[in-house]
Amino acid sequence: MRRMRLVATALTVAIAAAMFNSDTIAQSAPSDNAAPTPDNAVMITIFFKHDQSRPLGELNAQLEKQGYYKAFPPPGVEVVSWYVMMGIGQVVTLRLPASRLREVNRIIEDKAWGAYHTEFYPTYDYKAVGMAAHEKAQ
Repeated sequence: MRRMRLVATALTVAIAAAMFNSDTIAQSAPSDNAAPTPDNAVMITIFFKHDQSRPLGELNAQLEKQGYYKAFPPPGVEVVSWYVMMGIGQVVTLRLPASRLREVNRIIEDKAWGAYHTEFYPTYDYKAVGMAAHEKAQ
């Protein structure tokens, strides 16, 4: 578990460094119309863990009151997957420009906290590599 956190931290630092790899910091400011492209996109998986001490109806009412359903996901952020993990909550993977990472984080802090405990994991698509290794082993 500690190694996973270290890897996640290292990836987060790498993402942050990539965000500021432009000529000026001003160029990396969030843009409402920025779209993920191969040279600026990151993926992040978010665990929305239910507060199991409260009933689901109460949690949904709180999310509605806080404006979660209206704000998440923000326009222009691609939802790669969105699953319910029974006993945990929801697991959402997003693809977005690195410059919009702070925006997504703030939406979650402002709109989801209280109903959910959240965890964030830098993510990348490994399916083609994994499937190729599987096929080669056959």
